[in-house]
Amino acid sequence: MKLLLFVLFPSILFAQWQPQTSGTDANFRAVSAVSKKVVWVGGSKGTFVRTTDGGKTWKAGTVPGAETCDFRDVQAFSANEAILMAAGPAEKGQARLYRTSNGGKTWQLIYQTAQAGVFFDSMDFWNRWEGLVFSDPIGGKWFVMLTTNGGKNWKRVPPENLPPLQAGEAAFAASGTSLITRGYKWKTYNYQRAWIASGGAGKGRLYSAQTPTSNWEVTETPIPAGPTAGIFGLWFDAQGENGMAIGGDYKNEKAEWQNVAVTADRGKTWTAGAPTDPPGLKEAVGRLSGNRLIAVGPSGTCYTTDFGKSWTKIDDSAFHSIDCEGSKCWAVGAKGAIATIENLK
Repeated sequence: MKLLLFVLFPSILFAQWQPQTSGTDANFRAVSAVSKKVVWVGGSKGTFVRTTDGGKTWKAGTVPGAETCDFRDVQAFSANEAILMAAGPAEKGQARLYRTSNGGKTWQLIYQTAQAGVFFDSMDFWNRWEGLVFSDPIGGKWFVMLTTNGGKNWKRVPPENLPPLQAGEAAFAASGTSLITRGYKWKTYNYQRAWIASGGAGKGRLYSAQTPTSNWEVTETPIPAGPTAGIFGLWFDAQGENGMAIGGDYKNEKAEWQNVAVTADRGKTWTAGAPTDPPGLKEAVGRLSGNRLIAVGPSGTCYTTDFGKSWTKIDDSAFHSIDCEGSKCWAVGAKGAIATIENLK
C-alpha cells in the first residue's frame, strides 16, 4: 500500500514546506543562506531577521534610520556579516546599502546616492570581497556598481562597457536574483562571470561579462517581456555552465506563460523550458540537491528533476525568493512568511 501511494502521489512524499515563525509582519523578498543553520532575510520597513539555529528561533530587527526602506536583497557571509540592499527611488532616499559585522547589533550605511533614476534591483558577490549591485538604467545603460573590499567602497562600472538597452527595458527588484555571479578556481584556471536579467520590452534578455570592467554581451531568451513582464530570477550552477531564467507578469500572476528558459553554454544561447506547474509568475529558483531545482513565485511552487523539461507541483504557497544550502532551501514571502524544505533521503 505504501508503494502504491508513492507511485500515485510522489510529491506528497517528496517534501513539504515547513513554516517558520519570523516574529514580524514585514514583507520579504530577500534571503541568503550561509549554511543549514545560518540564514538572513531582508524585508520592508527596514526589517531584517536572522537565524543561527536552522530556524528554531529567529531574531527580527530594524536598521536604525532605515525604517522607510524596503530591503529586497541581502548578501550574508557569516552569522555576523551581511549586507542589505534597499530598493526604491534614489530621489526619495531609497537607494542604500547597509553592512553589519556583529550580527545586526549595529549597521553602517556603506553607500547611498540621490542620483535621479537609480533604483537598485539586485546584488551578488563572487566572494566576501568582490561583488556587484545594479540599478535600472541611467541614460539607456545599466547602472552597475562594483566593490572589491567587501562593500566598504563602491565604484561604477564604466557605462561604455555595457550594451544599450531597448526602449522600456528594465529589471525587476522582485527576488534579489536578477543579478547572479559565479566564480571558482581550479589549479591555474580562474573562472568568473556575472549575469543581469531584464524585462520591460520585447523578450527577456541576459547581459553578461567575464569581469565587470570587460565588455558586456547581451543575448535574448524565449521569455516574453512587457511593461510588467519578463525575467524575474536567475540560477546558475557553481561552474556557471548551466543556467535557468524564470519569470512572468506581475500584473497577471497566475496566467499561463512561457516562464522558463535554460542554457547549457554559460548563457550564450537560451531555449524554452516547459512552463511551470502551477503556471504563472515565478520569481526565483534554487537547487535543493543534485538535479532537483525548486521554483517559487506568487502563483505557487514546483520542482524539476530534468532541468526544466517537466515540472511537478509542490503546492500553492506564495513566495518571492528562495536560497538553498546543504540540501535545505529557505523561501520567503509577504507578511513575514518564511518556510523551509528539505530533500527526503
